[in-house]
Amino acid sequence: MANISADLVQYRGLFFMAFIMGIGSTFQYGYQISVLNSPSPFIKQFINESWMRRHETTITQGTHTLIWSLTVSVFSIGCLIGSVSSGYLSGKLGKKKCMLYNTFLPLINTVLMGLSQTVGLFELIIVGRFLCGIYVGLGLNIHAQYIGESAPRKLLGFLNCLAPMFVTLGKLCGQIVGIRELFGTELMWPYILVPSGITSLVQLITLPLFPETPHYLLQVKGDKEACLKALKQLWGDRDHQAEIEEMIEQQRAQKKTGNMGILELLKDPSHRWQLYSMIGLILTMQLSGANAIYFYSYDVFRAAKFPPDKISYVSIGVGAFEFVSAMVCSLLIEHFGRKFLMLGGFSLMSLILGLLTVTLSLQDSYLWMPYCSVALVFSFIFVFGAGPAGSIFTTCVEIFAQAPRVPALAVSGVFSWVGLYILGMIFPYLVGTLGHFCFLLFIAVMLISSTLAFFIVPETKGKSIAQISQEFNKFNFRRQHRKNLCEDKEYVLSTRL
Repeated sequence: MANISADLVQYRGLFFMAFIMGIGSTFQYGYQISVLNSPSPFIKQFINESWMRRHETTITQGTHTLIWSLTVSVFSIGCLIGSVSSGYLSGKLGKKKCMLYNTFLPLINTVLMGLSQTVGLFELIIVGRFLCGIYVGLGLNIHAQYIGESAPRKLLGFLNCLAPMFVTLGKLCGQIVGIRELFGTELMWPYILVPSGITSLVQLITLPLFPETPHYLLQVKGDKEACLKALKQLWGDRDHQAEIEEMIEQQRAQKKTGNMGILELLKDPSHRWQLYSMIGLILTMQLSGANAIYFYSYDVFRAAKFPPDKISYVSIGVGAFEFVSAMVCSLLIEHFGRKFLMLGGFSLMSLILGLLTVTLSLQDSYLWMPYCSVALVFSFIFVFGAGPAGSIFTTCVEIFAQAPRVPALAVSGVFSWVGLYILGMIFPYLVGTLGHFCFLLFIAVMLISSTLAFFIVPETKGKSIAQISQEFNKFNFRRQHRKNLCEDKEYVLSTRL
């Protein structure tokens, strides 16, 4: 506890910056994916009314479904564009300026949503969702780069876990503002993005108070004095010569390899298994069953005899539980390590999904069975948030050095957003065909992925990037590694003779 208090005092500038980055980037992601759930009936009604005023005819069901699908999915398209462009923009402008300019997009989205009903244009909602998608895709990558280049090694895991925590906080706030006592009414729904605009405004005002990342100042700008000043502001006023020397060594190594783009990263054999691991972990996150749990939660709560008008409040409880679990992850990750939380989390989640499949099958057989399903839903959410949700994000950031980290995050964004879009299209058909037995597919995915991760993904806690790269090189240069082992064995045999 004394060490935690000392770190809070010494690194107070860094923690404050992480808070500002969180409410302005990752918070927005969670808020945007949950905030339209409650007002969706009013938005659909607004689309009908706008179409009738404009064309003096009733909109067809197919056209209405197409417009609503575009309103929902255009966010993922914007996220994909923002994620892919993050490498170029952050290299051109720097992380700080890139995030600062990016902050205007959610403000514009808030204004467009607020004006949409007044001017009778549902297209404003679509444009706003697209712009906010660009903001989220770009903001998530810049946030990871900013923290990765600003945090000391001993706090890197904790600070990276703050990103998923702010995502869950955004989800929770999106659920809360959507209730009928606040913005979930026919009159107030256009103003449901006001909290999003407020957090963006706070970031816009406070972000100029913080420096650019020390790595960027030293390695890109070549300004050692500005780097030292940034370190003192973020890490406290003490001697930082050792950290600067380490950054200079990294700069020398980077000059040998040069700057790396996406194509260079894909062709580089020394990062091949890092990419495989990152893509596999991201896809496992999406196929872990979390979306299925949220999909089935309404039926589970209804079977447990919760009144239909109260289920939205129970869902807020699920969101609060997920937020608490993300906080627990940030406290545990430096103690237990990333790999333990990841593999242990997937194992427990598989067990819970198996039990949930049984309880849902026996839902009508016993009066107490629905309550078991409710308990399992809350348990799954807690394990997911306290384990894989935070540890996977941290691992994906830490297995790459600074030069390949930027294009790697762009690649992860492509797989994340495209995978999420495809999953959203396929999942309803999957549920319609298999019902709650779709959980068995998610269990298989998690068990297979956990087994592969156990043998391939190293523990990154407290390790330098050189140590992590050395462990991956056993797979990246497998033939050379086996050759060296054979030569070592021959040498040992000859010395014994």
